[in-house]
Amino acid sequence: MLQFASSDSSAESEIAKAKRMSRRNHLHDEMRWRAVGMLQAGARQSAVARELNAHRSFIRRLWNHYQRDQNARRRHGSGRQIITTMADDCYLLQCARRRRTLTARHLASKLSAAAGRPISRQIVSHRLHEGGLFARRPVVCVPLYSAHVRARLQWDREHRSWTPQQWGHVLFTDESRFNIQNDS
Repeated sequence: MLQFASSDSSAESEIAKAKRMSRRNHLHDEMRWRAVGMLQAGARQSAVARELNAHRSFIRRLWNHYQRDQNARRRHGSGRQIITTMADDCYLLQCARRRRTLTARHLASKLSAAAGRPISRQIVSHRLHEGGLFARRPVVCVPLYSAHVRARLQWDREHRSWTPQQWGHVLFTDESRFNIQNDS
């Protein structure tokens, strides 16, 4: 949770810091060619990096690689091949944003059915993290044990004969606010 100070400039600096930390250090081939096109058109490297949400050093290395080899494709590394395409990643993020309660396992099965090839839960988690979505455990309600139920029932029986004036002096601190009318 971000805590905002009294001045707006410190809040803006916190937001800017969070954006800088989420910058990408790799791009798909389509985005690489887009960056090269922007640089050929005369855009500054810092502007291209800001536009594509990538590090300036990455854009500099990409431009040097293009000028040397006339190629912007990603060099093949020794790691595992990327199994999802940009369209798959967009589909995955869209599904995750529409239904926030879906787990990575459900999203993986949904994407596997749509793409027609097996995609693991771990791949889905990585793609969601790259898109800025992180897992939260949804809590439906606080579990009540039999001792809690008995205590609540006893308290209810003790206070059922109270008048509205007596209830007027009670403050419930665990209440949720419900919006009944739009203007409230």
